[in-house]
Order: sequence, then C-alpha cells, then structure tokens
Amino acid sequence: MNERIEEILYKVEKPSRYIGGEINSYEKEINENTIRYGFAFPDIYEVGMSHLGMHIIYNLLNELDNVYCERIFAPWVDMENVLRKEDISLFTIETHSPINELDIIGFTLQYELSYSNILNILNLGKIPLRSSERDETHPIIIAGGPCAYNPEPLADIVDFFVLGESEEVLIEVLDAYRKIKEKGLNKKRLLEEVCKIEGVYVPSLYEVQYNEDGTIKSFIPKKEDYPIKIKKRIIKDLNNVFYPEKVIVPFADIVHNRAMIEIFRGCTRGCRFCQAGMIYRPVRERKSEKALELADKLLRNTGYEEISISSLSTSDYSQLNELVRGLIDKYLNKKIGVSVPSLRLDSFSLKLIEEIQKVRKTGLTFAPEAGTQRLRDAINKGVEEKDLIDAVTNAFGLGWNTVKLYFMLGLPTETYADIDGIADLGKKVVDIYYNIPREKRSKGLKVTISTSSFVPKPFTPFQWEPQDRINTLVEKQNYLKSKLKHKNITYNYHDSKTSFLEAVFARGDRKLGDVLIRAFEKGCKFDGWQEQFLYDKWMESFEECKINPNFYANRQRGYDEILPWDHIDVGVSKKYLMKENEKAKNEELTKDCRLGCKGCGINNGFIGGVC
Repeated sequence: MNERIEEILYKVEKPSRYIGGEINSYEKEINENTIRYGFAFPDIYEVGMSHLGMHIIYNLLNELDNVYCERIFAPWVDMENVLRKEDISLFTIETHSPINELDIIGFTLQYELSYSNILNILNLGKIPLRSSERDETHPIIIAGGPCAYNPEPLADIVDFFVLGESEEVLIEVLDAYRKIKEKGLNKKRLLEEVCKIEGVYVPSLYEVQYNEDGTIKSFIPKKEDYPIKIKKRIIKDLNNVFYPEKVIVPFADIVHNRAMIEIFRGCTRGCRFCQAGMIYRPVRERKSEKALELADKLLRNTGYEEISISSLSTSDYSQLNELVRGLIDKYLNKKIGVSVPSLRLDSFSLKLIEEIQKVRKTGLTFAPEAGTQRLRDAINKGVEEKDLIDAVTNAFGLGWNTVKLYFMLGLPTETYADIDGIADLGKKVVDIYYNIPREKRSKGLKVTISTSSFVPKPFTPFQWEPQDRINTLVEKQNYLKSKLKHKNITYNYHDSKTSFLEAVFARGDRKLGDVLIRAFEKGCKFDGWQEQFLYDKWMESFEECKINPNFYANRQRGYDEILPWDHIDVGVSKKYLMKENEKAKNEELTKDCRLGCKGCGINNGFIGGVC
C-alpha cells in the first residue's frame, strides 16, 4: 500500500497533504487489542489542520493505551481522480491504511456544506453510505461538532452522534465499544449500549412521522428505555480537562499556522443570530496562569513563532489583562507574535494591540453586523456606532490604515434603510481617516466591507425565521455594491446560492438524506468552494427526490411546530428563544448575562448552579 501511495504522490499538486510523519504526529504499535479511530475532517488538509478541536481529540485519544487515532482529510480533486483511476482506497495520514480497516471513523461537522464530502470520503474508502447497508465488517461511523445539533439530515448515514463537548464522552464510547467487542456482540447491541451514554444520539432507534403538509407529526423512541430528550455534554472545569501540550506541525502552510490557546468556552452576549453563543453555554474560563503555562509548552514543543488566543469573545475574558500582558512580557522580545482576535476595540484594547503589533502589523477588524442602530438592537448585537467611530479614530491616529468591517444581509426585520446604513458607515470611516492630520496618519487607506447572508440556525432566537430568497439577496448585494463605489472601499459578498443550501441543511429533516446522496451521485462535493459548487445539480437532486428546498430555507415556522432538532437538549429553553425572538421584533435589547441572569435555562441541570 505504501509503495502505491508513494508512486501517486508524484501525480498530485500538494503531496505534503498526504504523506504524514510531521513533527509531533503519533506512531503507535497496532495489535489485536488496539481500537483504531479515524478523526475525519471533511475538507482539505490545510483547513482541517487549522481546527483546534482536531488537535485536542487527536492528542487525547493517542494518550490512551490501546487506542490509535489517525487523521483523515478530504482529498483534493487531483488526488481523488488518481485514487479512483488507480483503484486505491482513501487512506489515513498516519499509517496510510485504507480507512475501511478502522474500527470507528468520527467526522467533525463544522459546516453544512461539507456534508457531500462526508459521502465522498466514505465512498473513496469503499464504505457503504447508508448505515443500514453497513455490516460488522465496516467501521462504525459517528459525528459531532456544532452542526450535529441538528443531526437529522445525516440520520440515515451516521450510526450515532456525539452532542456537546466530546473529551469525556468519547472515552466512554470507546470503553463501551471495547466491552461489546470483547463479548463478541454485534453493531446493534453497541448502538443500544451507547444510547445510554449522556450526549449520544442514535437516530436508528427513533421513528419520525410527518403531517400531510410535510412538517413533523411526532418523534418517538422505538423502545421505552431510549431517552426521549438527548442532553448535550459539557466540560465543567477547563482547568483540569485535557489540553495538548504539543500539536502537529505541518510541513506546508495551513490556514492558521500557529499555536492556539483556548481561554474559555461559551458566550454571554446573546446575539440572536449566533448559534455558537447559544449552544456553547455556559461560560467556563481557563485561569490565566494555566493558559500561560500551556502557551509556553506549546511554543517549546512546536517551534511556532505565533501564539493565538481562542474564544468566542476574547474581550469578555475576566483575566484578559493578566494573560495578554504575560504573553507580551514573555514573548515580544523573542519576536514571537501574539494574536488576540475578537477584541472589542476600546482604548484599552487598542493599546494592547499597539504593543502586540510591534512584532507583526495587521489590519483591524470590526463586526457591526448591521448598518443601523435599530437593526443592531433587533439582533442584540450590543454595540453602537460610537464604538466603531471611536475605535477607528484612535486606530488611524496610532498609524493603522487597514480596516475590515463585517455585516450581514437579510437579517430579520431588515429594510433598505439598514442597507444604506452599511454604506454610510463605510464612508464615515473613510472621512475619519482624512480628518486625521496628515502627519499622524499612515498612507494608503484601505477599507474592506464584507457581507454574508443571514442563515437561520437551530437553537437561536431566529430559528423560526425565513431566509431571504436568492433573488432578494442578490438584489440587496447589487444595491449595496452601487452605494459603495469609492476608491478606498472594497466590497466583498458571499454567494447567495451557497447560503441558501446552507440554510436548507441547517433546518432540514431526515428526508434530506436522499437528496444528499443523489447530489453526491451527480458529482457534488466541496460545496463550500465556489469553483466546485454545482448548484444546478443540487436543484436537480431536490426535484428528483420530490422535495422543495424552499420548505426548509424560506418558510416562516410557527412556535407550535415540532422542529427537526426538538429532541436535542442544549440547555437553552425553547421558551427563552421564543421570548428573544419577540424582543427582536420590538427592537428590545437583552443585556449581557454577566450583568444578571436572563433565565435562558442553562443553569437547570447542566452545571448545578449559577454560570
């Protein structure tokens, strides 16, 4: 097998994606007692290797005796063509073994448009796509990650899902697998055993019935002892949970080529469009001294020249000053860069950034999300125009000349006045720059305005809201483009067709599994890559399966409707989400949870007290 792979590496553009053997990768002895686990990232190597979760799970499992975790990535088109032509199975990075020789393959679901890549990986590994077609000789297929909170579109493909944070639950799953294997029992018994583990959902153990209008009538466990609600798992103490002291260092550049330190999980801001802010509750912090200790070990063990802080909202970290000052004092003179994303651009943050960027100068990024205060209040963004004005005024005065502004189009209650507000903000930023005395500002102002399209996501206050239709989004993009014709402003926008497909699968049910398989058979893969996206093939697949995609993406849903993900418990109550949706219609703000509990429900049974 290795000789055949070595031959084909000369035929592909970037062989470093497939060779393995990188610094800090694992080589382990394989025997009859070894559980072989494949961590599968359904995108190319450069994207997957930038994912912090992959590094955590890879190192966690490989620290265990008799478990070997190997990596699997989606091969790029050139490698796929060679594999199919030479009839070679997709292989693991560590041992170059065919992936169908593994015991378990675990996919991480970070993005709905990666689902076709899951099917392509299975097919390239000569593994049947549907769980019902796989027997005892095939690997168990599992999945987790943020998209697993609506598992239904993949219910016929994945054997079971891990919901929530997986450091503890994966070890429990492997223990259950080992016991079943030792007893010589079959896959059916394994699925019945793992469904008893909190945080595990086995779709084949549940029956879904539909109303005549296509909505869900009922979701029923096939046996009384199967849980009616599947509760997510959380890690209660980040200071004592496993975190890798070394990570794999790739041979080639990847998207984020640096060491990463996770400082906390969760977010208290409550933006109504943001799924991560709801599903990752409650907030749990890692102490700054622990973060500094981990940073030192990671840099020593990797040789990286940049350390990045990872969280949903860095400015909300209670020990931010101690942490960043500690990193600056220790590493700035060694020319090791410190990256602090997701900062709120107040005067304190700008002073920190000014010191940090003595090593590496980058542009500033600000995400107002909406162009008017009215709409920012409706989505509960919690920032005002003054925040942006003050930030860029200070930044331009300190020598910055590159600013990126991120917005969304198609948000609930949006009007064209809100779109005008985006253009107005961009022009105000330009005016601020030219109002700074020439001797104080840097030359060459560049303002980049980027818009994505609103996608309604499960477990958000906007989960009931429709997405704008494709033609409406295109009209809004063209309208904004006409308003942003300025030599200092660049306008970028996200393709509305891919956003539409994302919304379909974000809010989809089990019936979409047939569409997904049909689209894959027509050649769909790498749907998140614009040059690979085959929109017409997707539309043919929906038509052939007699399914209307607008039913999922563009339909207003009622509060009384059973949603495809209602059997999942993330800790945030449906009642709270309804209340937040109504407040959005009235443009009412909900203050940060840190200023007082807002009763979202996460304190009931998940951490046993105030978060």
